[in-house]
Amino acid sequence: MKKLCCLFCLCLVFIGCNNDDPGDVLFSSDVVSVTGTRYSASNNEYDPTYSGFINAVNQNADSDIIAEVDHAANAIATGRVLNSTNTVFFTVPTYEAQILAENPLAGLDLPGKMMFYQNENSEVFAVYNSVPYVNSRYGLEASENLDEYATLLKNLANAATTGEVKFSADAMVGLEEGIITAESTRSFEETYNALRSAISSDENLDIVAQVDHQETAAAENVEIPTSTLILFSYPELEAQLMQESQTVALDLPQKILVWQDEEEVVHVSYNDTDYLIQRHMLTGNSEELQEIVQIFETLTAVATGD
Repeated sequence: MKKLCCLFCLCLVFIGCNNDDPGDVLFSSDVVSVTGTRYSASNNEYDPTYSGFINAVNQNADSDIIAEVDHAANAIATGRVLNSTNTVFFTVPTYEAQILAENPLAGLDLPGKMMFYQNENSEVFAVYNSVPYVNSRYGLEASENLDEYATLLKNLANAATTGEVKFSADAMVGLEEGIITAESTRSFEETYNALRSAISSDENLDIVAQVDHQETAAAENVEIPTSTLILFSYPELEAQLMQESQTVALDLPQKILVWQDEEEVVHVSYNDTDYLIQRHMLTGNSEELQEIVQIFETLTAVATGD
């Protein structure tokens, strides 16, 4: 029995050493199992945890809040009940400009976001996409600046939870994993306007925010091709998904990126629904998930002119 215990402890030590952030402790218990994330169990109740994060972002001269999404309130509006769940989108132009200059497709995961939720046991968590996740998904080169970005995200989470920030499951994914991209037959402006019009005209969809990545980069004197992200929600379907797995709120509301490459070819990109199913271990709501697939296919066809 002692040998088994020693072997188990040795395995934990090995796992704890195999990470990209020396000095940090990896998960001591795999509480949040979402690939590519970091998380922190809060030592505070939900409201002070959430407000602590908002205050930390507002007090940081380099960051600005883009949008706050109260998923629990949206669920109530559709006649459903959801434990406290919020997603905050916030921009840190200094680091985002560097990432976008290297790969404009990374605009699909920018600006940064942090998700907060309270589970059925009244435990409160903060969860966000880690820098290694973004690096691996978009083929970015490691740099000191991105290390600084990772530290900033960690500090913001810690300011909210006053708890240890840990890695959850695998830190990295494959290049462009879970991303669907279609080439447009139209100009950027025509593609973007068609997409925005299609979302606005659908009574089930609500535009939450629009982020001009080129404008963000220009503020840092960095030139990138034209790129705009649209965040939009389908509250009824999203509430059903979050009732099954609250962590899916990290990838909600839905988003779609219109961008140009260096050859000025226009593309429309979004997250594959199957990827979200695997990432958040969704097993139910097959009809709702299929509806999301159809929504993206329709929006993309309208935008690209197919």
